[in-house]
Amino acid sequence: MTVTSQTSPSRPTRPTLAQLAELTGGRLVDVAGTAAGVASAEQGQQTVATAAIDARDVPADGLFMAVPGTRAHGARFAGQSAGHSVLTDEEGLGVLVDGSWQGTALVVDDCRQWLGPVAAEIHGHPSRDMTVIGVTGTSGKTTTTYMMERALLGHRHVGLIGTTGTRIDGRKIPTSLTTPEAPTLQALFARMRDEGVTHVVMEVSSHALVLGRVRGVDFDVAGFTNLSQDHLDFHPTMEDYFDAKSMLFTEPQDPAGKLPVPVVCVDDEWGRRLAGRTGDATVTVSTDGEAATWQVSDVAVHPDGTQHVTVDRADGQVEYDLSIPGAFNVANATLALATLVAAGEDASIADELAEVSVPGRMEKISGSSPQTAVDFLALVDYAHKPGAVTAVLDTLNGQLDRAAAGGNGATRGRLGVVLGAGGNRDHEKRPKMGAAAAAVADLVIVTDDNPRDEDPATIRAAVLAGAGDAAAQRTDGVSPEIREIGDRAEAIRDAVGWARSGDVVVVAGKGHESGQIIGDTVVDFDDRVELADALAALDVHSDTKDSEA
Repeated sequence: MTVTSQTSPSRPTRPTLAQLAELTGGRLVDVAGTAAGVASAEQGQQTVATAAIDARDVPADGLFMAVPGTRAHGARFAGQSAGHSVLTDEEGLGVLVDGSWQGTALVVDDCRQWLGPVAAEIHGHPSRDMTVIGVTGTSGKTTTTYMMERALLGHRHVGLIGTTGTRIDGRKIPTSLTTPEAPTLQALFARMRDEGVTHVVMEVSSHALVLGRVRGVDFDVAGFTNLSQDHLDFHPTMEDYFDAKSMLFTEPQDPAGKLPVPVVCVDDEWGRRLAGRTGDATVTVSTDGEAATWQVSDVAVHPDGTQHVTVDRADGQVEYDLSIPGAFNVANATLALATLVAAGEDASIADELAEVSVPGRMEKISGSSPQTAVDFLALVDYAHKPGAVTAVLDTLNGQLDRAAAGGNGATRGRLGVVLGAGGNRDHEKRPKMGAAAAAVADLVIVTDDNPRDEDPATIRAAVLAGAGDAAAQRTDGVSPEIREIGDRAEAIRDAVGWARSGDVVVVAGKGHESGQIIGDTVVDFDDRVELADALAALDVHSDTKDSEA
């Protein structure tokens, strides 16, 4: 199929400050040194070309968006902006006056909630000129959006925004955060529109929904993967977390009031509840026998982990192949397919899923030296939540069972996992991470993840406690070995040294990430590189490893 093109819309007329004041219901204030008064008509006719939340990024014709912060109000940094105007609240106005800043202030009641709509207005509502697909949920957002991007490439001009970065037709664009701040997001949409992008696929985090980062976005379709414990350092309860995720489906983000077509995986209770909220228009997906619009009826799993999937729909079956293992990836892929069809694609786009692999998601790693050849499976996965760890390890355990059942007198392989837990995050999750690992694996190495400002040993102790409890409760006759190795590179090397023919080793928690956060410093560290180096260091011609096994 040829790539569909579209004519890039002409650049929008720049709005004036008076028009932005009318949009927000705010008032324009002339701030002159330590005095403030009603802005003049001339000030109201100043046009705005762009907006930013970082004062250092604001040009002369730009609007600095000064919002309250956890440590200081953004208005304190207005002096670093080259722009002629500031969007802020009453508190920020006071800061501007006290700081002797001079210019025009647009004062609104809740400036954070206006960031997106104002930025969208400045850039001419670029998301309305493209098909925008949002995906939310606890696990699977990155895999699902990546699958959609890969399937669309070659057919459409595609933009991707998410955990693994931002891309335009496969070309990486520097950004931060899973869902960028609203002004950055709208500027990205404008850039994509101007470069002829027809379809945008993006991850939407619960933080982004609560903090208004996607306000002003015209979503055409929205997908829901699943919900499990995460971010309870930000959301008081699971119910609050669920309500935050639901906002993508039940609260219009675009000022025009449009709601997206909902596509919901109903494999868990939360998905079923969401489908109840979104009503009859909901497209549902199920992999576990639940009645659904897209119901997976058969999955043939091959010894190498590849899968052939059959899906039943009202108008016939759809079949596709998947190169990555795991029942959860069948759910991700089927949700991706159902979402694309809801966005107007033909179901035959399922053929594009066959060769999709996702960086840092069940990613197979070989040695960094071409001469390295090992006879066990080594993988890196982003699983950093208890439910995700369980899903990954259950998948790999099943793969080991199938390999042993294949005959040839092979001894069943063992499963080893290296993992930790992040600092400055949900403390309750830590023992559950250890428990999820020790409930399934033969070897659990507890190491440092991103300790941030916390004592790494304290974090490891919590993970170890959960691992010990789960190990004691196993009824399958396996007594998992539990090790503590704080240095993550050393832990990876230790796991590789433990493995023998037919085993599986997975390094979990960081996936595609290329840095480890220690204190306020991001240290270069990539699990994939470290694992490849550890594999390359093996002397595969030595008898030592066999004798130790």
